[in-house]
Amino acid sequence: MNNFLKQTLSSLIGTLLGLAIFSSIGAIGLLSLFVLVATSSKDTGPEVKDKSVMVFDLGTKITDSEPSSTELLQKTLSGEDTEQITLRQLIDTIEKAKSDSRIVGIYLDGSNSLNNSNIGYASLKEIRRALENFRAAGKKIIAYSTAWDEREYYLSSVADQVIINPIGGMEMNGLSSQPMFLTGALQKYGIGVQVVRVGKFKGAVEPLVLDKLSPENREQTQKLLDDVWGEWRNTVGNSRKISPQKLQAIADNQAFLEANEAKSNGLVDQVAYVDQVVTNLKKLTGSDTKEKNFRQIKMTEYAEVARKSSAADSQSDKKIAVVYAEGEIVDGSGQEGEIGGDRYARIFKKLRQDQDVKAVVLRINSPGGSATASEIMQREIKLTRQVKPVIVSMGDMAASGGYWIASDSNRIFAEPNTITGSIGVFGVLFNGQKLANNNGITWDTVKTATYADTQTAARPKSPQEIALYQRSVNRIYYMFLNKVSQGRKLPPQKVAEIAQGRVWSGASAKAIGLVDEIGGLQVAINYAAKTANLGKNWQLQEHPRQTTLEERLFGRTVEEVQTKLGIETTPPQPNNPLWAEFSKLQQEIEILQKMNDRQGIYARLPFNLRMD
Repeated sequence: MNNFLKQTLSSLIGTLLGLAIFSSIGAIGLLSLFVLVATSSKDTGPEVKDKSVMVFDLGTKITDSEPSSTELLQKTLSGEDTEQITLRQLIDTIEKAKSDSRIVGIYLDGSNSLNNSNIGYASLKEIRRALENFRAAGKKIIAYSTAWDEREYYLSSVADQVIINPIGGMEMNGLSSQPMFLTGALQKYGIGVQVVRVGKFKGAVEPLVLDKLSPENREQTQKLLDDVWGEWRNTVGNSRKISPQKLQAIADNQAFLEANEAKSNGLVDQVAYVDQVVTNLKKLTGSDTKEKNFRQIKMTEYAEVARKSSAADSQSDKKIAVVYAEGEIVDGSGQEGEIGGDRYARIFKKLRQDQDVKAVVLRINSPGGSATASEIMQREIKLTRQVKPVIVSMGDMAASGGYWIASDSNRIFAEPNTITGSIGVFGVLFNGQKLANNNGITWDTVKTATYADTQTAARPKSPQEIALYQRSVNRIYYMFLNKVSQGRKLPPQKVAEIAQGRVWSGASAKAIGLVDEIGGLQVAINYAAKTANLGKNWQLQEHPRQTTLEERLFGRTVEEVQTKLGIETTPPQPNNPLWAEFSKLQQEIEILQKMNDRQGIYARLPFNLRMD
């Protein structure tokens, strides 16, 4: 009764709030539209003054695809002021600034940490490459922070000057991965788990059945970390003229350096306060010393200038479609932040039939997921390739199901620190028998055939039922191997050796034939244009197209709108290690919730592979 009253009250409040929102939209919507149109018609965009510095806030959220209208509305209503930009826009913005005579330099502002972003080393590699090209054009890059960690420093070490605040410090203790294992908790609360899998390296199920890494999973994780860390040391070492061996010695023996120690080891050029950095930037921009700040433009504002310039320069009826596959691969259409197999299959079918689209670049940033959804997409990708070139660009990760959909393309590009491979399949079978029995709940069964109740979660699966599931998993796995063999033109025996669910870095994947070339998204786009013989006469078209605000709002129930608008919010949590672990646990549970494959079979990266 108490819950009923709560639900009724919540529903009533939600309905009234929803009506208020929609009536407000109706009452002021037309007026707002006129104001918006009038304002936008007068808006000529941000002003770029001569001798300006573009300020790149390292706390900017960087994603592969554009934020949805719902995300934008939620950000507006919450008052969140976090800057956001897509990776391609960022790369294009730096490229435009390189050739813009009004821009004399870039200021990498590390006041806000990259730790607030999910961006990985492969994406950072692409940004770093763009910054290198900017600097090679004779323009300056200045980087400042009160504290550098490995990710921020990996990007910022490209600068002409790396500066740290006197009170600051530098973290240089290498990379680590600390998986969370749920086995003990599941056993404690009486939740049974049975696993069927193929591939000795398929570590995705280990958090549910083990309490520590298996030898095979430890081996592949160590190799992956070594590859990424090795690339970090070589890249940073080349920029700072420090040997990889010295960087390793610092990580092994010092780990955390005070500001002056960072300078004496050649990791930073200057120890200074931010006002001293501003003074130097005033000199670079020729600003009046009496002014409060140097002549500047925010990177996100300059991106609007670059975008308008690109749009004006690239009007063409010949299109290169860039399809962003970012997130978990799920059955059905999926939600925002997910790769719905049916939805993406429709996108590729439409692009295949569009005569204006001359080539497709599939940008993958996914740990995988549903095997069924992966196969549905891969079929449409294969059919599209028979009509026009399909080029794959791998982001931070394109593993398992992410590799499944990449396997049958004309060419695969990845960064050396991309996480890929994980060619393996598994299924997880949960049951709540012990949990229920401990609380006085039992079941009884009546059936017409031996396996009629196989899908039940009321008991563990019998050996005969496990054998049925194993047969399905084996079938999907060998289908996966065959697709990789045919798509990559590799002998089946070779694929069987490098599969087994093992995770590879992009550099290692190239060495064994799973990747064709090292390069980022722009390199893949340029290759697509070349393959389609487009010259310079083409225009980019991005997918999936975001739904409009009206579609997102008026196509949902009040309860869904409440959730989408973030009306029911959780209180902010303190920024401490304990809450970080709770956050990881929440992420593990969310992953389990997204496991919706109709056959219960998955091609996915290990659940909690993180590099810190």
